[in-house]
Amino acid sequence: MNNLATLLAESAWAERDRVAVRQDDLALTYAQLNDTSARVATLLRARGVRPGDRVALVMPNVIHFPVMYYGILRAGGVVVPLNPLLKARETALALRDSGSRIALAGPPFADEVVAAAAAAGAECLVMTSASFSPLVRATDPMPRIVDRAEDDTAVILYTSGTTGSPKGAELTHRNLMTNAATAAETLLHIGPDDVLFGGLPLFHAFGQTCALNTAVSAGASLTLLPRFEAVKALEIMHRDRVTVFLGVPTMYTALLHAGLPDGFDLSRLNLAVSGGASLPVEVLHRFEREFGVTVLEGYGLSETSPVAAFNPPDRPRKAGSIGLPVRGVELQLVADDGTPVGPGEVGEIAIRGENVMKGYWNRPEATAEAIRDGWFHSGDLARADEDGYYFIVDRKKDLIIRGGYNVYPREIEEVLYEHPAVAEAAVVGVPHEVHGEEVAAVVTLRDGARTTPEQIGEYVRQRVAAYKYPRIVIFTDALPKGATGKILKREIVVEPRYGRRGR
Repeated sequence: MNNLATLLAESAWAERDRVAVRQDDLALTYAQLNDTSARVATLLRARGVRPGDRVALVMPNVIHFPVMYYGILRAGGVVVPLNPLLKARETALALRDSGSRIALAGPPFADEVVAAAAAAGAECLVMTSASFSPLVRATDPMPRIVDRAEDDTAVILYTSGTTGSPKGAELTHRNLMTNAATAAETLLHIGPDDVLFGGLPLFHAFGQTCALNTAVSAGASLTLLPRFEAVKALEIMHRDRVTVFLGVPTMYTALLHAGLPDGFDLSRLNLAVSGGASLPVEVLHRFEREFGVTVLEGYGLSETSPVAAFNPPDRPRKAGSIGLPVRGVELQLVADDGTPVGPGEVGEIAIRGENVMKGYWNRPEATAEAIRDGWFHSGDLARADEDGYYFIVDRKKDLIIRGGYNVYPREIEEVLYEHPAVAEAAVVGVPHEVHGEEVAAVVTLRDGARTTPEQIGEYVRQRVAAYKYPRIVIFTDALPKGATGKILKREIVVEPRYGRRGR
């Protein structure tokens, strides 16, 4: 049996009465999570979902998410998790591209999903607490998990570079099962007595593999936080006696700013993991001092399930490093022509192993460009030291990471070009002490056009998710260009002041 849903079935057999997932006062044991997800599988089959069919899952970190996730998998479906913060236009694009026949949505973002499904010609099921329980209780559990081949697609995660529209990374059952097992057994060293903090978005590869699937594979508990707030996160860690904290750098900064309230006991917290972006070394050391826990950094991408490298807990930790390749994975640094670079030299990270995606959904050319001779080319530049530890140097792609969320400049530029006053636009990342990077748009206006930076920012805000729109908008007379007319973003200098004029 190669279905990812077997992770849940096996833990339900071994840890039947242990809490699998919790959201404040709501909790499901492994037996309850397995039974309820089996009922969802029956419900989906009754609506025509067959093995290989795509089903979109558009929910925040609520207790319904794992129920739906494993229910889709149990029925043999392919999970298409989407960010619930997306607007209807963005969600509809993903529904059409993936060919999702059903979208499962939950409050408070259901209205956008309903509109998106209608535009994409898909069915939308809104799962509220009031509607979900009667619906599931009236459905018998699917007795058996649908068998899938190990190289069948289990999840399609939408990601994008700066050269095109979002692409769906096809992650197989083997990709996700092995990556979760590696995280549980060799990186986090967790077991049934552990409690993992579930504040990372479950629609994202980091939260989905390292929190949800890893916890389930080990029979551990996952305690959910739908929207990250530092004080609430600390309350959860204290209340539920969390042993492993998983977060992005902005979460660590927020927790440091909040400080540990008097009377809070985090004595069971024995490990903190950071990913999604580089964690400043100063923040790492300060967090370890104030919270008394070791912080380990790792590295990965949606296309690699995601974990590719990690600072192993049983070896010396190197601050600022993404660590060593994980079990079943190889890394090498290559030049632009694909040849390996020498020791100490900077090269692009290429990844090969059991974690590398099957390819991009319906994008054979993009797949061939990304995976060459079995190596996935990440677009990230790094160097390795004498011990084989890798250090990220820069991003080859123009991807902006704001608060742990990926922002793809071309997507925002496309919206800017729709504004009648905009002649040319370039979107770049600007360093930000809280969010890591801030989104900045440098714009030239059409002759005679009149508008303000604030109006441009508001125009984009109405059309994309809240974390994507540019907080910094700059009007300029001309954008720097190369001989071919291509805008040279590396020559754009932006001061982090909203509306300030500059180049």
